[in-house]
Amino acid sequence: MLIQMKTIETTTKTTGQGMDYAALIPFFAIAFGLSWTIIAILILFPNQAEAVFGPMGYTNPLFVLAVYSPAIAGIFLVWRHYGTKGLGSFFRRLTLWRMPLVWWAFLAVGIPAAFYLGAAIKGNITDPFPFSPWYGVLPALATGLIIGPVEEFGWRGVALPLLQRRYAPLWSSLILGLIWGLWHLPAFFLSGSPQSAWSFGPFFIGALAITVILTAVFNAARGSLLIAALFHFQINGPAWPDAQPWDTLVFGVVALLVVLLNRRTMLTREEAVTDVIMPGK
Repeated sequence: MLIQMKTIETTTKTTGQGMDYAALIPFFAIAFGLSWTIIAILILFPNQAEAVFGPMGYTNPLFVLAVYSPAIAGIFLVWRHYGTKGLGSFFRRLTLWRMPLVWWAFLAVGIPAAFYLGAAIKGNITDPFPFSPWYGVLPALATGLIIGPVEEFGWRGVALPLLQRRYAPLWSSLILGLIWGLWHLPAFFLSGSPQSAWSFGPFFIGALAITVILTAVFNAARGSLLIAALFHFQINGPAWPDAQPWDTLVFGVVALLVVLLNRRTMLTREEAVTDVIMPGK
């Protein structure tokens, strides 16, 4: 039986009030301010930054801090509004794992299939596994698990539930996808970042499509941070072949199908998760 989450939060900090829609303003301000400032430093002073923090990439602590900025913003605001006890309740959303089997199938098989289909369209399916020997993928998987997915403590942990208090899931997805895509923009000008080799246009469209799909999965999992993090991990999966920009087309088609097949839940707030913390915890 799915763990049900109420639409009204009952736990508040002794000296404050529960988090409301207005908390999106400081959330986005912190997430963008911290990330864009760090990326600007890395762009403007690359030699100095590399001398102190090492080469650009996932081993560079400044870059990792920039990636973590949405999580930092979300966790800080949860603590600010709900205190330490509220943080514990927030992190307990990592224990939510139940959702319909069709979504588990999509998470485990559908996302890789989308990348392989995109790679087939691109014509580089001849290199289906970009690691040799095969165990070379293990460090990449470990890095992928602790970098990008951490963002979800902010994007789906805080921002999406607050947006869904005012808008239906589809409109919340498009708003968040637009902001999420824009948040990545400076990385396209940063030499050594994954985005520096991509085109922003297809990536931005892909961010919108992926956000729509993830919203449907997130609501089906009753606000699970675990599922959101695993979804993000799969999207960033280093084991999948390069499918840019055709993976964007595939995910766009999937997003349209998700909306069509889930019209009731995507166009109304009846089953939208709006809690930031688990009620009564």
